[in-house]
Amino acid sequence: MNEFTLSNRMHAFFDNRHHVKRIKKGCLLFQENTLASDLYYILKGKVEVSKVVPDGRELTMRICSENDLVGETVLFSQSPKYMMNAKMLEDGVVAVISKELLEEKIASDSHLAVEMMTWLSAQNRKNQAKFRDMLLHGKKGAFYSTLIRLSNSYGTEVEDGIVITLPFTNQELANFCGTSREVVNRMLSQLRKNNVVSIKKGRIKILNLEYLKQEIDCENCPIEICTIE
Repeated sequence: MNEFTLSNRMHAFFDNRHHVKRIKKGCLLFQENTLASDLYYILKGKVEVSKVVPDGRELTMRICSENDLVGETVLFSQSPKYMMNAKMLEDGVVAVISKELLEEKIASDSHLAVEMMTWLSAQNRKNQAKFRDMLLHGKKGAFYSTLIRLSNSYGTEVEDGIVITLPFTNQELANFCGTSREVVNRMLSQLRKNNVVSIKKGRIKILNLEYLKQEIDCENCPIEICTIE
């Protein structure tokens, strides 16, 4: 089993025993601070998991896609509330999983429990790495590490660099960093001036990945940890 992904055993459980919903682009699966009774297993589409910070800015934590689980932070909590928002980025299909049913299954199946703990640990390591970059290197660290993570998640190698195949607006990039669009505009302009990145039709090409890594003292985490997913 790959320690960073849901196991076949977990996929089989999620695939076989839950009701399926088709969700339109822009619709919320759940909203932070609302009572939580279900988790969502993505069968098709992409889901943005984010949190609104006190000053009103949005911080995007993950982009989840097929075979990912969202809402997992409510497990084994009494009268839990969702800690994040989950929004469909495109039309999709999800399996709705009862929190109580999943907890019962985990409690009765030791192999599933270990696999779930391993997966949750990996998610925690991803979050710790992201917060480390934000705390140690500020806005620049958050933005440069976001570009590195996007290249690992959606990058395609070409002759002169790595193209991030999924297009992002500057506001969407800012949301990954918990900063403003204006700040991202300035940092992107400087990176383009220094020939570190180029942008064509909304798609970013990273021309000098090592520069980004050096600027944030990259620790060369396993690629499975250094992703946006």
